Formats: sequence, structure tokens, C-alpha cells
Amino acid sequence: MSFEMMLWRVTGTKLQAIPESRLDLEHRLRDWIADDPSILEMDVVIIDKEVYTAFDGRIDLLGLDSDANTVILELKRDRTPREVVAQLLDYATWVKDLDYNELNQIAQEGYRHKSLQAIFEEKFGTMMPDKINTSHSLVVVASELDDASERIINYLSSEDHRVSINAVFFKFFQDPSGELVGRAWLMDPAETKERSESRKHAPWPGDWFVNVGDGRHRNWDDNVKYNYIGAGHGEYFSRQLLKLKARDKFFAYMKGRGYVGYGQVTREAVPIGQFIVDDLNIPLLDVNPPLHAPNAGEDKDSPELREWCVGVKWLKHYPREQAKSFKGIFANQAVVCKLREPKTLEFLRAEFGWQGEQG
Repeated sequence: MSFEMMLWRVTGTKLQAIPESRLDLEHRLRDWIADDPSILEMDVVIIDKEVYTAFDGRIDLLGLDSDANTVILELKRDRTPREVVAQLLDYATWVKDLDYNELNQIAQEGYRHKSLQAIFEEKFGTMMPDKINTSHSLVVVASELDDASERIINYLSSEDHRVSINAVFFKFFQDPSGELVGRAWLMDPAETKERSESRKHAPWPGDWFVNVGDGRHRNWDDNVKYNYIGAGHGEYFSRQLLKLKARDKFFAYMKGRGYVGYGQVTREAVPIGQFIVDDLNIPLLDVNPPLHAPNAGEDKDSPELREWCVGVKWLKHYPREQAKSFKGIFANQAVVCKLREPKTLEFLRAEFGWQGEQG
């Protein structure tokens, strides 16, 4: 079924339809995504535009996700349905074999003129993993998609084939007040990625991995005493807390030490200035004595930098000095990610009394 989107402006008690328009120049959309990939709601950074492959193809946008895996984005032009998807698959046959040096050369010679490591660190605030481009994702960017293309994409991404391919739609509208843009995905991108990853990874038992900090902006003693976890100092970090929903369970990991807690989400993420401590019924930033993290509320009025907090019921926790670890235990630079590594789960089952499915 072809995709449709409509917008209305609320005028008093009535709705006034906003007429759809055509984007005058397609490169505008390409540049919007390159400059701000967050409009896709993907954790991705664009490393170059108009990337020529070894067989004279030209990738509209080439990016990396937060796991340093490649993302190929193709803007749909006037092509037949088979050409659109075939073009993406053709690009994937080249991109899948690119190593660090080749991707770094693309980045340095591209419009950013920066190294791959610099681009990754600037976006994600962490060092690039040792292994990169271990998988790839394919995305069609279009204003609409014909039925045949939709069927092909659904077929490739299904449980039978599990190709990480999806389509995102941008619709353009115009009225006297100016231009408006709407966006929607053909399929939930998180579910598509999960199906694709399940080909290579162990099943996910349902518990999350969460990085907890110990510094100027957050402190483990505060987390335990006031039943919360936090992240911030950049929307990329705080936004990851939105993955955690009420009743989700997670393991708290402290970098350089190990796993220090096992908890269940009681309240979903809110800015730190709005977080109320349950037992005290007062704002977290007003507790007395003050939080151990001296700068927890430093940027509370900044939408980009402020800390966000998630309410937690701790099922079991340890002091930082008694963190649980072993050589090769799972760790990740992300604030929140799915924990599925079998040896780590077996270890945590013993140390925290974890009752999830067997890994």
C-alpha cells in the first residue's frame, strides 16, 4: 500500500488542510540529512556525500552508526522500483568490504575533510571500536514509494531474509507561512535492526546494558541513594535513556570497574530539573545534603546539555569497589544498549540473581 501523509493547521475549532508540495531541489534534502542526521531518528553520522564506488556507482550518503557499522542512504529519484532496491544492494556489495583505511580515506577526502576517528568522536563522544563495518544498513529516502518497492523491501527485511533495509519518507507541504516537512518510516527501524542483528548475535533475553558514570555530572552513590540513573552533557547521550521503558530491567556498568547494579525502571526519562525523589517527594536537585556529583544540575536549563534521569528500583547493587567483572566481560561505549553476550549473562546471573532466559 503506497504511503500517504497529510497535515492540518489548527485554526480555532477547525482544521485547515495544508497542501502538499514538491521539493524544488533534491539536494536540499540530502544536505539536511548530512548536516543533521537526527532528523532520521537514527544514531548515525554522515562521513561523505556522493561517494563513488569502485564500479562507478554513486552513493548519495554514506554514514556510520554508533557501533561503527556503515549506513547507506539512497535518495529515490526517477527510477523503476527494481532499480531503486537493486542500486542499494549493488552499493552494499562494495561497502561491506571497506576497511578502516578505505573508510578513513573517504572521510578525509570528503566534504568534512576530517579523519574517520575525528568524525566519529565528534558525533558520539567516544573512541571508535576496534572492529568497524562488521555489518551495514540500507535506507531508501523518498517522498513516496510504489507498491512494488514496498513489497521488495518488506520481503528482504522479513524473518526469512533479515536484510537490514528500510525506507523513510519525507513529505513537503507549503502554505503562506512557509514550508513544512513531515517524516515517517516504512517499518520501525529498531525492529528492522534487531531482526538483522539476530542473524549474527545471540538472542536478546530482554535486559539492557546501561553505562553509569562517576564524576562531576553523575555519581554512583547518588544513583543508589535516590533510585535513579542519569545521562547528559549532549543530546546524543541523554536521548539514549528514552529507550528504557517502565518495568524494563537493566544491568548498570561502571567503566574501568565492572557491573555494579541490577535494576528495574520505575519512571521513564525526564530532565533532571523535573525529577522528584520518591521517598522524599522533593526535586532531586534540592536534596540535602547536596548530590555527590557537584555539576549534576549545571546545565539544567539547556535543552542540549542538561542531564536526564530515569527512576529505578534497585534489585541488587554493590559499592563501586566491589564491581563484578572478568577478563573479556561485555562492555560498550553506548549509554544504553541490549545485553545479549552469553558469557556475561551467565556471570551476571550468578552475581546478581538474574532470572532472565538462559543465554
